[in-house]
Amino acid sequence: MGDFGILSLLPPLVAIGLAILTKRVLFALFFGVWVGGLLVAGGDPVGATTQTLKWIVFNIASAWEENGQIVTDLWNTRILLFDALIGAGVALIYKAGGMNAIAKAVTRKIRTSKAASLMAAIFGTLIFFDDYTNTIIVGNTMRPITDRARVSREFLAYADDSTAAPVAVLAVVSTWIGYELGLLKDAIASVGESISAYSAWFASWPYRFYPILAIILVYLVAITHKHYGPMLKAEYRARKEGKVLRDGAQPMMTTEVDVGMPIEGKESVWVFVLPVLTLVALTFLGLWVTGGGSATYAEGGFQAVLSNADSTWALVWGSFGMVVVAMALVIGMKIMSLKEVEETVVAGMKQMHFAMMILILAWSIKSACDAVGTADYVVSVASNVLSPGLVPLVVFIVAAFISFTTGTSWGTFAIMMPIAVPLAYQLSGSFGSVVYASIASVFAGGVFGDHCSPISDTTIMSSMFSGCDHIDHVSTQIPYAVTAAAIGALMLVLFALGVTNGWLLLAIAVLLLIGAHYLLSEWYGKKVGIPHGRVPVYIVEEEYKGKGGTIPAGAVLGEE
Repeated sequence: MGDFGILSLLPPLVAIGLAILTKRVLFALFFGVWVGGLLVAGGDPVGATTQTLKWIVFNIASAWEENGQIVTDLWNTRILLFDALIGAGVALIYKAGGMNAIAKAVTRKIRTSKAASLMAAIFGTLIFFDDYTNTIIVGNTMRPITDRARVSREFLAYADDSTAAPVAVLAVVSTWIGYELGLLKDAIASVGESISAYSAWFASWPYRFYPILAIILVYLVAITHKHYGPMLKAEYRARKEGKVLRDGAQPMMTTEVDVGMPIEGKESVWVFVLPVLTLVALTFLGLWVTGGGSATYAEGGFQAVLSNADSTWALVWGSFGMVVVAMALVIGMKIMSLKEVEETVVAGMKQMHFAMMILILAWSIKSACDAVGTADYVVSVASNVLSPGLVPLVVFIVAAFISFTTGTSWGTFAIMMPIAVPLAYQLSGSFGSVVYASIASVFAGGVFGDHCSPISDTTIMSSMFSGCDHIDHVSTQIPYAVTAAAIGALMLVLFALGVTNGWLLLAIAVLLLIGAHYLLSEWYGKKVGIPHGRVPVYIVEEEYKGKGGTIPAGAVLGEE
């Protein structure tokens, strides 16, 4: 890895800037990778192109060079296979009418756009054990429900994304915590302390301001129907015009076009329920088996199993099982012929190609960033101006920047944890609140940057499974993410000033978040001519007994 100094920021910044300016994500990502190749090749454009293609091929094959040898780890390959299988499974369920059946069943209870929005947030919180599984299940389950309720795809993608990584990073049992504990264990050992990784993890929990506030903000906007920024316009468009996507939007999954309209007259909720339950059950079984099963459980409990599990194999097993069960149901119930099943499976895999290309290029730009030392440069600059109280704030900012520019929260955790813990420990002189807040800031900053980044795999997958235009998702989500992050950063400023009780700071942060949401929605609503930033409530039932009596279907109310 060469020392490129400030030039190491070029690959991610070029990719992100072009993605926002041109709205052509593939072009932007490829050019960002190529700029990294240009740096590595010493300015030779032919060498840059060769290096770019090499990174792309290596990321498809899950390979890299180490000491002149090619090393393989099929993580990326399994994710691509998983995406293809999920596309096939979703297409089968959709084509057979499973999604319509579940939408009709749930709509009996979800009568308004407000209820649909809130349901998306609740459902996302309940799928806490894995961020990828969350985006798949929530996006696909809620999409027909929110579409029917005239909730914008932008909001669905936001609710999906804000209850994926933010929930997983806080959950006591998840595919994330094993990785987090492993990093913590090594970092603690590096400073010579014997404190358990679990106790440090729990002690850091109240300082994780960003993910906690991000989740709360989803509920605030869902319950109040008050928005600001581009999301207000998107939600107002959906309610008033019935357009869940803006004119000209390019959703990452266009199931209706690629697969065709659902078969009518044979809908069954079981075509949806059984494949999804198979996905969840086999994913958990995969985590159990790859994590060592009963032998590992006897030594360290279920969390030890998750710590050792390979989530990508588990997801491949779960998605394959989902496809098999869906195929058996649609053939057994005589909803589709074998020929139709084959065509639908191929069409479902086909509709994932665009998203898979983005994932490959997102991984490739991380390779470019690693090659030019983007993360090392950012860390070296930030570590020169620290006092003990400021360590958590600076760690949060640096982690957020690394995560945003590389598109990976886990990669950021791996980079920052070995630096943050020893740094906080040495400057503070003890394993106390400064260290715990710094641990939390690694996690919170990593999730925040990843949450905002257009080159993040979870951001991409949220757009994908919600059927949203990717840039529309990023642009509508960022104002909310920045709100939660700004308040979290303010709490770290208070920490530096001497207010070190995590639970007290969290309580202050929640109150500030409620106030900020109110003021921003009032201000932006006034600016664009939508009073209080509140979008109307849309009634989706044939008849709804509201406060003022019976309300006809299709009514759009200013307040429920």
